[in-house]
Amino acid sequence: GSCDEELARAGVLLAGEGLHPSSHGARVRFEGGRQLVTDGPFAETRELVAGFWLWKAGSMEEAIAWLKRAPFDGGTEVEIRQVLETEDFGEAFTPELREREEQLRQELASRAQN
Repeated sequence: GSCDEELARAGVLLAGEGLHPSSHGARVRFEGGRQLVTDGPFAETRELVAGFWLWKAGSMEEAIAWLKRAPFDGGTEVEIRQVLETEDFGEAFTPELREREEQLRQELASRAQN
């Protein structure tokens, strides 16, 4: 809609998608070396992710200001979270891991262009 178009024109919107209902999904729980699969819907869940936006904002305040312009009503709640950057991992993100990360990013970018 027009909100997405405005975000895209401003260079804020990087990606965004709606998700199918949980009745079309599954959850995989990892516990004790096993993987436990539960098919949807997930009736016991009070909150489900219905979609996502990936934005590039200069600050949390900027992201909040953009979100306040979205055409939501009726008790809609949106959670804003920052994407981890390589710097957030500190010394644990070794030069070897950085190189592998960069190679993976280049491979993904190449696939996206094809």
